[in-house]
Amino acid sequence: MFAQLPERRMHWIRWVVTVGWLLIIASLIYDPWTAALTAPDHPWSPLRLPDTCVQVQGNCIPEQPYPLGTTLFWGAIVPAAIFILLVFGHELWRRICPLSFLSQIPRALGRQRQFKRENKKTGKVRYELAKVDANSWLGRNYPYVQFGWLFVGLCGRILFFNADRLVLAGWLIFTIAAAIAVGYWYGGKSWCQYFCPMAPVQSIYSEPGGLLSSQAHTSEQTITQSMCRTVLPEGKEQSACVACQNPCIDIDSERTYWNSLSKPETPFLYYGYVGLVVGYFVYYYLYAGNWDYYFSGVWLRQTDQLASLFAPGIYLFGQVIDIPKLVAVPLVLGGCTAIAYGGGRWIEKRARAYGRKHWPGVTTETLRHRIFTLCTFGIFNFFFIFGGRPLVQLLPWSVQYLYDLGLVSLSTLWLYKTWRRSPDLYSRENLANRFRKQLEKLQFNVPQFLEGRSLSDLNTHEVYVLAKVLPGFTREKRHQAYKGVVREALEEGYVNYSSSLEVLQQMRQELGITDDEHRLVLEELGIEDPQLLNPDRKRSLENQIRLSGYRKSLERLMLLQQKQLDSRTIRESSPPENPYGNRTPLDQVSLPDSAALRSLRREYSITPQEEEWILSGLSGNASTVKKAEFLLAQLPELIDSYRALNQPILHQHQAVLTLLRENILHKKELIVRSLLETLALLQADPAALPLAQALQQASPTVLGELLDQEDWGDRLPPKILQWLTQPGETPVFCSLDCSSQTILGHLEALLQDQNPMVQAAALYMIAQLDAEHSQAIARDRRHGFNVPLVQGTIDRLLALASTPSKHLSLSEFPTLEKLVYLFNSDFFHRTQSETLVALADRAEVRTYSRGALITEAGDTCRELLLLIEGDANIHYQTESGVRVEQLHPGQTLDELEVLAHSNSENTIVADSEITRILAIPVDAFDDLLDHDPDFARRVLELESRQLQRFVRSVQPF
Repeated sequence: MFAQLPERRMHWIRWVVTVGWLLIIASLIYDPWTAALTAPDHPWSPLRLPDTCVQVQGNCIPEQPYPLGTTLFWGAIVPAAIFILLVFGHELWRRICPLSFLSQIPRALGRQRQFKRENKKTGKVRYELAKVDANSWLGRNYPYVQFGWLFVGLCGRILFFNADRLVLAGWLIFTIAAAIAVGYWYGGKSWCQYFCPMAPVQSIYSEPGGLLSSQAHTSEQTITQSMCRTVLPEGKEQSACVACQNPCIDIDSERTYWNSLSKPETPFLYYGYVGLVVGYFVYYYLYAGNWDYYFSGVWLRQTDQLASLFAPGIYLFGQVIDIPKLVAVPLVLGGCTAIAYGGGRWIEKRARAYGRKHWPGVTTETLRHRIFTLCTFGIFNFFFIFGGRPLVQLLPWSVQYLYDLGLVSLSTLWLYKTWRRSPDLYSRENLANRFRKQLEKLQFNVPQFLEGRSLSDLNTHEVYVLAKVLPGFTREKRHQAYKGVVREALEEGYVNYSSSLEVLQQMRQELGITDDEHRLVLEELGIEDPQLLNPDRKRSLENQIRLSGYRKSLERLMLLQQKQLDSRTIRESSPPENPYGNRTPLDQVSLPDSAALRSLRREYSITPQEEEWILSGLSGNASTVKKAEFLLAQLPELIDSYRALNQPILHQHQAVLTLLRENILHKKELIVRSLLETLALLQADPAALPLAQALQQASPTVLGELLDQEDWGDRLPPKILQWLTQPGETPVFCSLDCSSQTILGHLEALLQDQNPMVQAAALYMIAQLDAEHSQAIARDRRHGFNVPLVQGTIDRLLALASTPSKHLSLSEFPTLEKLVYLFNSDFFHRTQSETLVALADRAEVRTYSRGALITEAGDTCRELLLLIEGDANIHYQTESGVRVEQLHPGQTLDELEVLAHSNSENTIVADSEITRILAIPVDAFDDLLDHDPDFARRVLELESRQLQRFVRSVQPF
């Protein structure tokens, strides 16, 4: 709602609110006028002092006319802030908060602390804006710091500055000074994010969202909610985010909420805040011995507040309890906080136990969310029983009734809205919105199918339904759209390589995307941008916004420079010879290292690598060509690696090498296909021809296969196609003199692959070439591999280190051996790695001698048998007698009977001195067929071909 208000208008509103706030502070120091409104004999003022006795600890408190500064501050401003947070959300409060506004004074003046960074190689010096390190003590404990400030502030209210105007003014001025100091010391909204005592209150009342607040994850705007923003001279708004916190409530409050839901400090903040608020208001009764003390507002106008610090602090049942007020206040508030926290955790534990029995579909996160929602609903209404009540009671009864009814109604609507939210719903909406953007990029004429509705009008489920029935949404376009979603999710840190399969599962089910297609997308993205899947590189939405803000600012500077160059060209040249007219292309503008550019780098904390990446993307085709050149640069390494694994010295390990070579070949195909797509995009661009020539020279074999198998003739310009299909000048050959050290280097590079099967196989091959080196790798990287398959291979290598041997057999690595033979079999070839691992875990290797029965006709088929070593004969019983067919390694035995759960109709006999069989239990096979539709489809295709071969083989008989 308020996220859409222009920043210029909000800037003036902030000024008005801030000036009003400062005037109230000034009135605390000097106010000779408003006291007249409280005089008992004032003719019309509703604030005049009543002629009643308010008792505190059994004694009437004498009253005299008082200035209204404290009354307005505690009775109107503070309750109004709570109301704004719940109803309008943080997106309004953060944009008008005076403290947040004042904390940005150092930024507006360009006076903020910076770190000096010097490149030791080049000697260049750059300055970086100081930010709170997420791994520092403050970065890890700021919620407790903020809650501590809040606790101290509430204790200070009761003890020092509820009614003492000078002390309150001093406290507020100190807070303002602290906010400005933090604004100098750290960049961004660090005061709001890490120090402000109001921040826990904001989180509790405004997360996951206010009643009328907008949803950032479904917004079409690039600047969402209360995100930091600036206004350019031409009037456009631009993000000024410097990624001072991740995740950031100002960008997406709901995302921040779900991210923090399982953190240990979150229950403390919620339950502790409930206890703190209850304790704060209850203390007034414990101190005075009645509720009249609070509701009359006497506590707002006590002139002797400081004089009572050491007076008795508790009065119960007509008896004074001799605990000084200075001790009693923190004791009561702290005790209530501790009790509420302990009680909240106990209720949460009991609710989880009850939920497991009666609400199996409700996750632990959703259950905790609903408990927090009830806490917020309850404490909001509890707060407004007291908050502002001394002023509200001055209104007519009808107005008071409407006031209370309005508060309960609004909080109930908020409860209804918030109760239905869940992490799963947020994730589905988030992904659906990303998918909606990808559909828009494909430029479908959607309104003609939706009776005038647009994509933005569709809900989460409708978007996916539309995609399934949309004419022209082919498998290729679906792959392209899904790839765009995955890329965006990876760039923003919403998912990583390991979590993407689970997080995007619902979306894959909606679109019919298989797990294999998902892995193919990840491989394509990993080849196009290896850093995208780098687990050591932390990506986040905040960082993306920071870089986007810098890019737009940089483009603006370059446009200004462009205008200067254009005007100079017009003055110095007669008719223009420039193909662009007198306009210099943006990517040809060289921006000098000016003070403005250095200021931008400093403000956005831009590294040289980030700046190089951003500059490369300022021109669309330049960025595309650079990406293509990057892909081309990867091909020689893959080709060398493929050739290294074809050396004669490795001949005896063909089974393992096939797995590794297939992986490399698949990557080559992905790169070549991506380069062909780039050439189709560039069309007649001058840079396309050199790329085509380089591609033909680098990988003519794979290129020729793809051009034959896929329809590229209609997508590529004829001249480009001609260059791709003509023979290269350099003949292709495979060197057979590769040294063992070179082979080891390529194998070690394969250890960085994301596929655990490739990692384990590469480690095994390293052990074949250099056992000591493989054991050193196993020891050094033991904790770097967190996959059971690789860990098992490492453990086996280290165990075999105590029994030196010149040759390691694959059978000494049972799991890897089973995986290798499964991968090389016709039946399971190119099945996804997780499926193969699941089969290998439940499979068993059996050994038979020549003539031994493997299965006999009439036996119940309880296992799928895969021949992995030696030979076997199948004896078919036909009308003309027994027909014998020989099987070789890699073939399956009796698979049709296994699929049909029938008895074996043939006898299978071992026909080698050593015949080894991999037996897969039929239950394990059935489970995979049930849970892996893609595997089931592949099995059906394989068996169809097998049946066709069988029918052809028996026709002569």
